[in-house]
Amino acid sequence: MQATEKAQLKIRDKEVELPVLVGTEGQVGIDITKLKQQAGCTTYDIGFANTASCISNITYVDGINGVLRYRGFNIEDLVEHCSFIEVAYLLVHGVLPTAAELKKFSRYLNQHSMIHENMHHFFNGFPADSHPMAILASMVTSLSSFYPSLTHKDPTFDITGARLISKVRTIAAFSFKKSQGEPVVYPRHDLSFCANFLNMMFSSPVNPYEIRPEVVRILNKLLILHVDHGQNCSTTAVRLIGSARANLYASISAGICALWGPLHGGANQAVIEMLKRIKNDQRNIKKYVDMAKDKNSPFRLPGFGHAVYKNYDPRARICRKMCDELFGSLQTSDPLLDIARELEHIALNDDYFIERHLYPNVDFYTGILYRAMGIPTNMLTVMFTIGRLPGWIAQWKESTEEESAKIFRPRQIYNGPTRLDFIPIDQRKKA
Repeated sequence: MQATEKAQLKIRDKEVELPVLVGTEGQVGIDITKLKQQAGCTTYDIGFANTASCISNITYVDGINGVLRYRGFNIEDLVEHCSFIEVAYLLVHGVLPTAAELKKFSRYLNQHSMIHENMHHFFNGFPADSHPMAILASMVTSLSSFYPSLTHKDPTFDITGARLISKVRTIAAFSFKKSQGEPVVYPRHDLSFCANFLNMMFSSPVNPYEIRPEVVRILNKLLILHVDHGQNCSTTAVRLIGSARANLYASISAGICALWGPLHGGANQAVIEMLKRIKNDQRNIKKYVDMAKDKNSPFRLPGFGHAVYKNYDPRARICRKMCDELFGSLQTSDPLLDIARELEHIALNDDYFIERHLYPNVDFYTGILYRAMGIPTNMLTVMFTIGRLPGWIAQWKESTEEESAKIFRPRQIYNGPTRLDFIPIDQRKKA
């Protein structure tokens, strides 16, 4: 990216010129790469909220106008017209697949859906009540032992990407079965990606699972919504570990661990727990809205507001419509959905939420949709992981292909004690 403008910075007795970079969507960034060399100082940006750590061509997010695009395609178009596997191909390969390419990619997914039989022993080593995310992170790391030779320049990387996407789905389903004390269900080559996952999750020798096309269709859409979202916490973790030239599996495992955090991927679980709390409190929605508005109360409404979006999250709009579609086709209802809709209506008409741009985000409705499919609460972050995996693979591949890429090494501003004289142990006073 060529810089055509310069920004001027004056600090103490020095003046420096810094290149100004402009992205294809008009985003402006000041290149401070040589700031320490030129002016002897660094920048301070806690949480890197206003720092671009990379130049990427994968995902565009416009939080002001509520726009999300993967490789240039609007999220609304991809959800409406594509399967999850098509979008996964788009992220990993950079283009939408032709019919022949999609067929080949799907064949890879089928061929590599099984996990090595020796890995089954790993499942038995976990306590029965282990969180599925703990199992998933560990098992993904262990894949590097079975497939040790891997770089982005590997001619079989297409197979590697498909292998990981397929195997993580299988590991996730196996993890759930183990937590239920039930025998695992092996993947079937005659089923699509999402249908296969649902069958592995819910089928049993005595009670075969009925695969409903409308549920499969909604699951495809949900996973597409999760695929990527720029340089969030887990994606940055994947790039950070990859910058050390760690293998893909180690990097993805780091992303899984980051996503596990309640401030990141665990948000939809927090929404479900909040809605249950309101339901058990005589549906006193106003009480919780008032608590959220009280600056002296630690309570916050999960599912509202976003670090990037200052408008309605486009993914949340899609999820709201999907609730009508799924519950209508299943001819069922959920009291939590009724509470969520009423809560959203109150918030969108309350000056407190409007002034602070606290609109529903993608987590507000996704948990309810997964719940309608039978996905338990402790599997919600796992579902997020399955969807986000193609984005992580694309981000790792992009970051490791950069010839000028450097290992991540943020600076710090030290604020501890200045030099202290060493005190021998027999002369130290008790603290």
